[in-house]
Amino acid sequence: MSTTSRLSGFKDSTIAQRRETVAANSGVDPAEMGVFDPAGGLGVESANHMVENVIGTLAVPVGVATNFTVNGIDRLVPMATEEPSVIAAASNAARMARVHGGFHTSHTGPVMQAQVQLLDVADPEAARLRILEAAPEIIAAADSLDPMLVEFGGGVRDLTVRILPTRAGTHVVVHLVVDVRDAMGANAVNTMAESVAPRLAEIAGGRPLLRILTNKADLRVVRARAVFDKDLLGGAEVVDNIVAASAFAEADPYRAATHNKGIMNGITAVVLATGNDTRAVEAGCHSHAVGSDGRYTALSHFEKTPDGNLSGVLETPMAVGLVGGATKVHPVARTTIKILGVETATELAEIITAVGLAQNLGACRALAAEGIQRGHMSLHARTIAATAGATSSELDLVVRRLVDDSNIRAEHAQEILAELRSGR
Repeated sequence: MSTTSRLSGFKDSTIAQRRETVAANSGVDPAEMGVFDPAGGLGVESANHMVENVIGTLAVPVGVATNFTVNGIDRLVPMATEEPSVIAAASNAARMARVHGGFHTSHTGPVMQAQVQLLDVADPEAARLRILEAAPEIIAAADSLDPMLVEFGGGVRDLTVRILPTRAGTHVVVHLVVDVRDAMGANAVNTMAESVAPRLAEIAGGRPLLRILTNKADLRVVRARAVFDKDLLGGAEVVDNIVAASAFAEADPYRAATHNKGIMNGITAVVLATGNDTRAVEAGCHSHAVGSDGRYTALSHFEKTPDGNLSGVLETPMAVGLVGGATKVHPVARTTIKILGVETATELAEIITAVGLAQNLGACRALAAEGIQRGHMSLHARTIAATAGATSSELDLVVRRLVDDSNIRAEHAQEILAELRSGR
Protein backbone atom coordinates (compact mmCIF):
# COMPACT_ATOMS: atom_id res chain seq x y z
CA MET A 1 0.00 0.00 0.00
CA SER A 2 1.34 3.44 -0.94
CA THR A 3 1.03 5.92 1.94
CA THR A 4 2.14 9.45 2.60
CA SER A 5 2.27 11.84 5.54
CA ARG A 6 2.02 14.85 3.20
CA LEU A 7 -1.72 15.47 3.39
CA SER A 8 -2.73 18.59 1.50
CA GLY A 9 -5.73 20.37 3.00
CA PHE A 10 -5.84 18.06 6.01
CA LYS A 11 -6.41 20.85 8.54
CA ASP A 12 -9.37 22.17 6.55
CA SER A 13 -11.10 18.77 6.41
CA THR A 14 -13.95 17.72 8.65
CA ILE A 15 -13.21 15.31 11.49
CA ALA A 16 -14.83 12.47 9.55
CA GLN A 17 -12.73 13.28 6.48
CA ARG A 18 -9.55 13.38 8.56
CA ARG A 19 -10.31 9.95 9.97
CA GLU A 20 -10.87 8.58 6.49
CA THR A 21 -7.60 10.11 5.27
CA VAL A 22 -5.61 8.78 8.23
CA ALA A 23 -7.08 5.30 7.80
CA ALA A 24 -6.30 5.33 4.09
CA ASN A 25 -2.70 6.40 4.67
CA SER A 26 -1.91 4.16 7.63
CA GLY A 27 -3.57 0.88 6.72
CA VAL A 28 -5.87 1.04 9.73
CA ASP A 29 -9.37 -0.35 9.29
CA PRO A 30 -11.70 2.70 9.07
CA ALA A 31 -14.00 1.03 11.59
CA GLU A 32 -11.22 1.17 14.19
CA MET A 33 -11.13 4.96 13.98
CA GLY A 34 -14.34 4.96 16.02
CA VAL A 35 -12.28 4.68 19.20
CA PHE A 36 -11.53 8.38 18.84
CA ASP A 37 -15.16 9.16 19.68
CA PRO A 38 -15.52 9.57 23.46
CA ALA A 39 -18.24 6.92 23.48
CA GLY A 40 -15.99 4.47 21.63
CA GLY A 41 -12.78 5.05 23.56
CA LEU A 42 -11.88 4.25 27.15
CA GLY A 43 -15.02 3.36 29.08
CA VAL A 44 -15.46 3.65 32.82
CA GLU A 45 -15.45 -0.12 33.32
CA SER A 46 -12.14 -0.49 31.50
CA ALA A 47 -10.72 2.46 33.43
CA ASN A 48 -11.76 0.76 36.65
CA HIS A 49 -9.38 -2.08 35.83
CA MET A 50 -6.49 0.30 35.18
CA VAL A 51 -6.31 2.48 38.32
CA GLU A 52 -7.86 2.69 41.77
CA ASN A 53 -10.98 4.51 42.99
CA VAL A 54 -12.22 5.29 39.48
CA ILE A 55 -15.06 7.80 39.12
CA GLY A 56 -14.70 8.57 35.41
CA THR A 57 -12.29 9.45 32.62
CA LEU A 58 -10.76 12.66 31.28
CA ALA A 59 -10.71 13.21 27.53
CA VAL A 60 -7.71 14.94 25.92
CA PRO A 61 -7.77 16.10 22.29
CA VAL A 62 -5.95 13.74 19.92
CA GLY A 63 -4.70 15.16 16.64
CA VAL A 64 -2.41 13.87 13.92
CA ALA A 65 0.89 15.51 12.96
CA THR A 66 1.58 15.31 9.23
CA ASN A 67 4.60 15.63 6.93
CA PHE A 68 6.91 13.40 8.98
CA THR A 69 9.52 11.30 7.24
CA VAL A 70 11.64 9.33 9.72
CA ASN A 71 14.49 7.20 8.40
CA GLY A 72 12.94 7.31 4.93
CA ILE A 73 9.48 6.19 6.02
CA ASP A 74 6.45 8.49 6.06
CA ARG A 75 4.64 8.52 9.40
CA LEU A 76 1.35 9.98 10.53
CA VAL A 77 1.87 10.78 14.20
CA PRO A 78 -1.03 10.86 16.71
CA MET A 79 -0.48 13.42 19.47
CA ALA A 80 -2.57 13.90 22.63
CA THR A 81 -2.38 17.43 24.00
CA GLU A 82 -4.57 20.22 25.30
CA GLU A 83 -2.20 22.99 24.15
CA PRO A 84 -2.99 24.89 20.94
CA SER A 85 -0.30 25.18 18.23
CA VAL A 86 1.68 22.10 19.24
CA ILE A 87 0.47 19.78 16.47
CA ALA A 88 0.45 22.53 13.85
CA ALA A 89 4.00 23.58 14.75
CA ALA A 90 5.34 20.03 14.64
CA SER A 91 3.67 19.40 11.26
CA ASN A 92 5.04 22.63 9.82
CA ALA A 93 8.56 21.90 11.06
CA ALA A 94 8.37 18.40 9.57
CA ARG A 95 7.43 19.98 6.24
CA MET A 96 10.55 22.16 6.40
CA ALA A 97 12.71 19.09 7.05
CA ARG A 98 10.96 16.93 4.48
CA VAL A 99 12.62 18.60 1.49
CA HIS A 100 16.03 17.60 2.89
CA GLY A 101 15.15 13.98 3.62
CA GLY A 102 13.25 14.37 6.88
CA PHE A 103 14.54 13.04 10.19
CA HIS A 104 17.36 10.55 10.70
CA THR A 105 17.82 8.69 13.96
CA SER A 106 20.14 6.35 15.81
CA HIS A 107 19.89 4.68 19.22
CA THR A 108 21.76 2.80 21.92
CA GLY A 109 19.18 0.01 22.27
CA PRO A 110 16.31 -0.66 24.70
CA VAL A 111 18.44 -0.92 27.84
CA MET A 112 17.13 -0.07 31.31
CA GLN A 113 18.77 -0.23 34.72
CA ALA A 114 17.59 -1.33 38.16
CA GLN A 115 19.30 -0.26 41.37
CA VAL A 116 19.75 -2.29 44.54
CA GLN A 117 20.73 -0.15 47.52
CA LEU A 118 22.84 -1.96 50.16
CA LEU A 119 23.31 -0.46 53.64
CA ASP A 120 25.50 -1.20 56.65
CA VAL A 121 28.34 -2.66 54.59
CA ALA A 122 31.50 -2.71 56.72
CA ASP A 123 33.98 -2.95 53.85
CA PRO A 124 32.42 -1.22 50.78
CA GLU A 125 35.49 -1.50 48.53
CA ALA A 126 35.96 -5.20 49.17
CA ALA A 127 32.20 -5.77 48.94
CA ARG A 128 32.21 -4.18 45.52
CA LEU A 129 34.77 -6.69 44.28
CA ARG A 130 32.98 -9.63 45.88
CA ILE A 131 29.78 -8.65 44.07
CA LEU A 132 31.61 -8.28 40.74
CA GLU A 133 33.16 -11.71 41.23
CA ALA A 134 29.65 -13.12 41.71
CA ALA A 135 28.26 -11.27 38.68
CA PRO A 136 27.74 -14.42 36.54
CA GLU A 137 25.70 -15.99 39.33
CA ILE A 138 23.59 -12.85 39.85
CA ILE A 139 23.01 -12.35 36.13
CA ALA A 140 21.94 -15.96 35.65
CA ALA A 141 19.55 -15.73 38.60
CA ALA A 142 17.99 -12.52 37.24
CA ASP A 143 17.63 -13.93 33.72
CA SER A 144 15.90 -17.03 35.07
CA LEU A 145 13.03 -14.85 36.26
CA ASP A 146 12.05 -13.80 32.74
CA PRO A 147 12.81 -16.62 30.28
CA MET A 148 10.46 -15.10 27.69
CA LEU A 149 12.51 -11.89 27.66
CA VAL A 150 15.69 -13.91 27.19
CA GLU A 151 14.06 -15.97 24.44
CA PHE A 152 13.32 -12.74 22.53
CA GLY A 153 16.93 -11.62 22.78
CA GLY A 154 16.76 -9.54 25.94
CA GLY A 155 17.98 -10.06 29.48
CA VAL A 156 20.74 -8.83 31.76
CA ARG A 157 23.68 -7.39 29.85
CA ASP A 158 25.89 -6.24 32.71
CA LEU A 159 26.19 -5.69 36.44
CA THR A 160 27.97 -2.65 37.86
CA VAL A 161 28.66 -1.56 41.43
CA ARG A 162 29.03 1.98 42.79
CA ILE A 163 30.20 3.17 46.18
CA LEU A 164 28.11 6.18 47.08
CA PRO A 165 28.92 8.51 50.00
CA THR A 166 25.71 10.03 51.43
CA ARG A 167 24.73 12.04 54.49
CA ALA A 168 23.34 8.76 55.87
CA GLY A 169 26.63 6.91 55.43
CA THR A 170 28.29 5.02 52.61
CA HIS A 171 25.96 2.97 50.43
CA VAL A 172 26.86 0.23 47.98
CA VAL A 173 24.63 0.52 44.90
CA VAL A 174 24.35 -2.32 42.40
CA HIS A 175 23.03 -1.67 38.89
CA LEU A 176 21.46 -4.42 36.81
CA VAL A 177 21.74 -3.42 33.14
CA VAL A 178 18.91 -5.10 31.23
CA ASP A 179 17.90 -5.23 27.58
CA VAL A 180 14.11 -5.07 27.88
CA ARG A 181 13.33 -5.42 24.14
CA ASP A 182 9.86 -4.01 23.33
CA ALA A 183 8.81 -3.28 26.91
CA MET A 184 9.23 -0.03 28.77
CA GLY A 185 10.90 -2.34 31.25
CA ALA A 186 9.88 -1.21 34.73
CA ASN A 187 8.17 -4.44 35.73
CA ALA A 188 10.92 -6.65 34.36
CA VAL A 189 13.85 -4.87 36.00
CA ASN A 190 12.02 -4.28 39.28
CA THR A 191 11.23 -7.99 39.57
CA MET A 192 14.87 -8.86 38.92
CA ALA A 193 16.15 -6.33 41.46
CA GLU A 194 13.81 -7.54 44.18
CA SER A 195 14.72 -11.17 43.58
CA VAL A 196 18.53 -10.82 43.67
CA ALA A 197 18.67 -8.20 46.45
CA PRO A 198 18.93 -10.72 49.34
CA ARG A 199 21.81 -12.56 47.68
CA LEU A 200 23.60 -9.26 46.97
CA ALA A 201 23.17 -8.24 50.60
CA GLU A 202 24.56 -11.59 51.72
CA ILE A 203 27.65 -11.19 49.52
CA ALA A 204 28.19 -7.60 50.68
CA GLY A 205 27.55 -8.30 54.34
CA GLY A 206 24.87 -5.63 54.56
CA ARG A 207 21.13 -5.21 54.16
CA PRO A 208 19.09 -4.27 51.08
CA LEU A 209 16.74 -1.30 51.03
CA LEU A 210 15.53 0.14 47.71
CA ARG A 211 15.25 -2.27 44.76
CA ILE A 212 13.84 -0.38 41.79
CA LEU A 213 14.58 0.90 38.31
CA THR A 214 16.08 4.30 37.63
CA ASN A 215 14.28 6.62 35.24
CA LYS A 216 17.63 8.17 34.36
CA ALA A 217 17.65 5.98 31.26
CA ASP A 218 21.04 7.13 29.99
CA LEU A 219 21.70 3.74 28.39
CA ARG A 220 18.49 3.98 26.35
CA VAL A 221 19.26 7.09 24.32
CA VAL A 222 17.78 8.07 20.96
CA ARG A 223 19.32 10.69 18.68
CA ALA A 224 17.48 12.58 15.94
CA ARG A 225 18.82 15.02 13.36
CA ALA A 226 17.31 16.98 10.51
CA VAL A 227 18.07 19.85 8.14
CA PHE A 228 15.40 22.54 7.97
CA ASP A 229 15.15 24.54 4.77
CA LYS A 230 16.27 28.16 5.11
CA ASP A 231 13.74 29.49 2.62
CA LEU A 232 10.82 27.73 4.27
CA LEU A 233 12.04 29.00 7.64
CA GLY A 234 11.95 32.57 6.40
CA GLY A 235 15.47 33.29 5.25
CA ALA A 236 19.02 33.70 6.49
CA GLU A 237 18.14 36.09 9.31
CA VAL A 238 15.69 33.61 10.84
CA VAL A 239 18.33 30.86 10.64
CA ASP A 240 20.85 33.09 12.43
CA ASN A 241 18.29 34.03 15.07
CA ILE A 242 17.44 30.37 15.79
CA VAL A 243 21.14 29.55 16.16
CA ALA A 244 21.50 32.45 18.61
CA ALA A 245 18.40 31.32 20.52
CA SER A 246 19.83 27.79 20.71
CA ALA A 247 23.11 29.14 22.08
CA PHE A 248 21.16 31.08 24.71
CA ALA A 249 19.42 27.87 25.86
CA GLU A 250 22.71 25.97 25.96
CA ALA A 251 24.30 28.63 28.17
CA ASP A 252 21.45 29.61 30.49
CA PRO A 253 19.44 27.17 32.66
CA TYR A 254 16.52 29.63 32.87
CA ARG A 255 16.12 29.63 29.07
CA ALA A 256 16.95 25.90 28.87
CA ALA A 257 13.99 25.00 31.07
CA THR A 258 11.53 26.62 28.65
CA HIS A 259 13.48 25.45 25.59
CA ASN A 260 13.25 21.85 26.82
CA LYS A 261 9.60 22.32 27.72
CA GLY A 262 9.05 23.03 24.03
CA ILE A 263 10.71 19.70 23.19
CA MET A 264 8.50 17.93 25.72
CA ASN A 265 5.37 19.49 24.19
CA GLY A 266 5.98 17.18 21.24
CA ILE A 267 7.44 14.20 23.08
CA THR A 268 4.83 14.01 25.84
CA ALA A 269 1.96 14.32 23.36
CA VAL A 270 3.07 11.20 21.46
CA VAL A 271 4.00 9.30 24.63
CA LEU A 272 0.53 10.00 26.04
CA ALA A 273 -1.25 9.13 22.79
CA THR A 274 0.48 5.73 22.70
CA GLY A 275 -0.34 4.85 26.31
CA ASN A 276 3.22 5.16 27.58
CA ASP A 277 4.47 6.61 30.86
CA THR A 278 4.76 10.37 30.42
CA ARG A 279 6.27 10.91 33.89
CA ALA A 280 9.04 8.36 33.32
CA VAL A 281 9.96 9.85 29.94
CA GLU A 282 9.92 13.41 31.28
CA ALA A 283 12.09 12.45 34.26
CA GLY A 284 14.59 10.77 31.94
CA CYS A 285 14.73 13.70 29.55
CA HIS A 286 15.15 16.40 32.17
CA SER A 287 17.77 14.44 34.11
CA HIS A 288 19.66 13.97 30.84
CA ALA A 289 19.69 17.75 30.42
CA VAL A 290 22.04 17.98 33.41
CA GLY A 291 25.57 17.68 32.08
CA SER A 292 28.65 16.21 33.73
CA ASP A 293 29.31 19.62 35.25
CA GLY A 294 25.95 19.53 37.06
CA ARG A 295 24.48 22.37 34.99
CA TYR A 296 21.05 22.10 33.38
CA THR A 297 21.23 22.83 29.65
CA ALA A 298 19.41 22.44 26.34
CA LEU A 299 18.70 18.95 25.04
CA SER A 300 18.76 20.12 21.41
CA HIS A 301 21.23 22.16 19.38
CA PHE A 302 20.84 24.16 16.16
CA GLU A 303 23.62 25.17 13.77
CA LYS A 304 23.89 26.73 10.33
CA THR A 305 24.99 24.37 7.56
CA PRO A 306 27.59 25.41 4.95
CA ASP A 307 24.79 26.11 2.45
CA GLY A 308 22.87 28.27 4.91
CA ASN A 309 20.18 25.83 6.00
CA LEU A 310 19.51 24.99 9.64
CA SER A 311 20.77 21.75 11.17
CA GLY A 312 19.01 20.50 14.30
CA VAL A 313 19.95 17.62 16.61
CA LEU A 314 18.31 16.14 19.69
CA GLU A 315 19.67 13.42 21.96
CA THR A 316 17.60 12.15 24.87
CA PRO A 317 16.59 9.01 26.78
CA MET A 318 13.37 7.48 25.49
CA ALA A 319 11.97 4.67 27.65
CA VAL A 320 8.79 3.62 25.86
CA GLY A 321 7.27 0.25 25.09
CA LEU A 322 4.78 -1.60 22.95
CA VAL A 323 3.96 -4.41 25.37
CA GLY A 324 2.32 -4.16 28.77
CA GLY A 325 0.51 -1.30 30.48
CA ALA A 326 -1.93 1.04 28.78
CA THR A 327 -0.43 0.39 25.34
CA LYS A 328 -2.43 -2.85 25.28
CA VAL A 329 -5.35 -1.96 27.57
CA HIS A 330 -6.37 1.47 26.30
CA PRO A 331 -8.35 1.21 23.02
CA VAL A 332 -7.15 4.60 21.76
CA ALA A 333 -3.51 3.72 22.47
CA ARG A 334 -3.88 0.48 20.53
CA THR A 335 -5.19 2.34 17.51
CA THR A 336 -2.59 5.10 17.65
CA ILE A 337 0.13 2.44 17.58
CA LYS A 338 -1.51 1.01 14.44
CA ILE A 339 -1.62 4.45 12.82
CA LEU A 340 2.09 4.91 13.51
CA GLY A 341 2.81 1.52 11.95
CA VAL A 342 5.70 0.73 14.32
CA GLU A 343 6.83 -2.82 15.03
CA THR A 344 9.38 -2.25 17.82
CA ALA A 345 9.67 -0.03 20.87
CA THR A 346 12.89 1.42 19.48
CA GLU A 347 11.10 2.42 16.28
CA LEU A 348 8.47 4.19 18.37
CA ALA A 349 11.17 5.93 20.42
CA GLU A 350 12.84 7.19 17.25
CA ILE A 351 9.61 8.75 15.97
CA ILE A 352 8.90 10.36 19.34
CA THR A 353 12.37 11.92 19.43
CA ALA A 354 11.94 13.23 15.88
CA VAL A 355 8.68 14.86 16.94
CA GLY A 356 10.45 16.44 19.91
CA LEU A 357 13.03 17.99 17.57
CA ALA A 358 10.33 19.20 15.17
CA GLN A 359 8.27 20.74 17.96
CA ASN A 360 11.35 22.48 19.35
CA LEU A 361 12.21 23.91 15.94
CA GLY A 362 8.65 25.18 15.57
CA ALA A 363 8.82 27.01 18.88
CA CYS A 364 12.30 28.43 18.19
CA ARG A 365 11.21 29.67 14.78
CA ALA A 366 8.16 31.40 16.25
CA LEU A 367 10.34 33.09 18.87
CA ALA A 368 13.03 34.07 16.38
CA ALA A 369 10.76 35.22 13.57
CA GLU A 370 7.50 36.64 14.90
CA GLY A 371 7.28 36.11 18.64
CA ILE A 372 5.56 33.15 20.22
CA GLN A 373 2.22 34.87 20.75
CA ARG A 374 1.20 35.49 17.15
CA GLY A 375 0.90 31.88 16.04
CA HIS A 376 0.07 30.45 19.45
CA MET A 377 -2.61 33.00 20.26
CA SER A 378 -4.23 32.65 16.84
CA LEU A 379 -4.98 29.05 17.73
CA HIS A 380 -5.78 29.95 21.33
CA ALA A 381 -8.40 32.35 19.96
CA ARG A 382 -10.43 29.38 18.77
CA THR A 383 -10.57 28.02 22.30
CA ILE A 384 -11.60 31.43 23.63
CA ALA A 385 -14.29 31.83 20.98
CA ALA A 386 -15.70 28.39 21.68
CA THR A 387 -15.65 29.05 25.42
CA ALA A 388 -17.61 32.26 24.84
CA GLY A 389 -20.31 30.21 23.11
CA ALA A 390 -19.56 30.73 19.40
CA THR A 391 -21.33 28.23 17.16
CA SER A 392 -19.63 26.52 14.21
CA SER A 393 -20.95 29.17 11.83
CA GLU A 394 -19.75 32.01 14.10
CA LEU A 395 -16.39 30.59 15.12
CA ASP A 396 -14.20 31.79 12.24
CA LEU A 397 -15.65 35.30 12.35
CA VAL A 398 -15.07 35.62 16.08
CA VAL A 399 -11.53 34.24 15.82
CA ARG A 400 -10.67 36.66 13.02
CA ARG A 401 -11.92 39.62 15.06
CA LEU A 402 -10.07 38.50 18.21
CA VAL A 403 -6.80 38.26 16.30
CA ASP A 404 -7.31 41.48 14.32
CA ASP A 405 -8.10 43.37 17.54
CA SER A 406 -5.08 41.81 19.32
CA ASN A 407 -7.44 41.23 22.22
CA ILE A 408 -7.86 37.51 22.74
CA ARG A 409 -9.95 37.53 25.88
CA ALA A 410 -13.23 35.83 26.79
CA GLU A 411 -15.07 39.07 27.53
CA HIS A 412 -14.06 40.52 24.15
CA ALA A 413 -15.26 37.35 22.42
CA GLN A 414 -18.61 37.77 24.15
CA GLU A 415 -18.77 41.39 22.95
CA ILE A 416 -18.08 40.29 19.38
CA LEU A 417 -20.74 37.59 19.61
CA ALA A 418 -23.25 40.10 20.92
CA GLU A 419 -22.52 42.37 17.95
CA LEU A 420 -22.85 39.53 15.44
CA ARG A 421 -26.12 38.35 16.91
CA SER A 422 -27.63 41.80 17.07
CA GLY A 423 -27.01 42.19 13.34
CA ARG A 424 -24.85 45.25 13.65
